[in-house]
Amino acid sequence: MVYIKWAFILIFWITLGAILQYSLPQHDIVRIVNTYEERQDLTDWTRIFWSEPDDQSTSLSNRDVQFIQAVRANGKPIVYRNEDTSWGWPPYFKFDTANLYTEANDAISDKDDPDWVVVTHYGWRNEFLSIFPNAIFIKHVEGPDVRIIPWFNIVFLTVFFALVWALWVRWRRFREARIDPMLESVEDGLYAAGDAIDERRSSFRRWLDSWKSK
Repeated sequence: MVYIKWAFILIFWITLGAILQYSLPQHDIVRIVNTYEERQDLTDWTRIFWSEPDDQSTSLSNRDVQFIQAVRANGKPIVYRNEDTSWGWPPYFKFDTANLYTEANDAISDKDDPDWVVVTHYGWRNEFLSIFPNAIFIKHVEGPDVRIIPWFNIVFLTVFFALVWALWVRWRRFREARIDPMLESVEDGLYAAGDAIDERRSSFRRWLDSWKSK
């Protein structure tokens, strides 16, 4: 039972960590090289990695999606999708897909005269599953060596784990004050009932033995 308990705890924290890592904003310093629009197939099990900005998206099997192609300072490519999140998850309330597409087009540059930008996004990039991070903001920076401090993530995770710690401490105190004494009382009652049953069994056996002797 102990191993099962810790297995569930481990699975819970791994799942929570994956959700947070997917949903929290990330920052890439890149050079935008192209933008385009492409029709994407929405399979049942990869649909969760695409935004659902309208009611039809739950029934459509494919739709047109805007993409932003970029290159990192180390030369590695990265492709972002550009979709509204609307009121869905994660709660970025993004409604400016068209404006962001325009900003991305305006920031296109080549390697001889690079225009570096910070792309704030959420999500993962996986070539095998054809999933892309969703771009949220674009901001021009002086160069690829600019240091980006994720203040939102720092504050959010600090507050989140402080709340988790506070809830855990309160739960432990409640358990020690209310639940553990109740369980001990029930356990003592069960032990007492067991002792009484054993005593009655012993008395019954002695009564039977008394008849055998006769």
